[in-house]
Amino acid sequence: MPPATDLRLMVGFDGTPPAIRALDAAVNLLQGRRGHLHVVYVAHLPSMDALSPGAVAELEVDFDDIEQELRGMVEERLRGREERWSLERRQGAITPELIAAAKNAGDANPGATAAIVVGSSSHLTHRVVGSVAVGLARHSPVPLLIVP
Repeated sequence: MPPATDLRLMVGFDGTPPAIRALDAAVNLLQGRRGHLHVVYVAHLPSMDALSPGAVAELEVDFDDIEQELRGMVEERLRGREERWSLERRQGAITPELIAAAKNAGDANPGATAAIVVGSSSHLTHRVVGSVAVGLARHSPVPLLIVP
């Protein structure tokens, strides 16, 4: 089967080693193809009901700082390797937000193949409680690549 000619790859990115591996895999997958890397950072807020307005405002500033740090990491990692990328910050639960980003990219680019690329974590808590990769494997309506 010939490779898709226009890929819209959502890369879940939080700066961790699994996320960096996912970013590298997405770059390799995009080589020689038309497409775009959509690097997605999902800022996860705890229940808004339990937070004061001041606490929410402080979290927003923290998320802004994290977004800038991640943007710098991606820019440095992709320099000279890939120029077709953007970084988007979303808020909410990680799995549904990555799925929504992929659906949006697919809807905005008819004929393109939207897919999600994430790294897998070997943390014990993820094995017991679950992980983003597991949630995506169960619920993603688009192709999913889980990078070990």
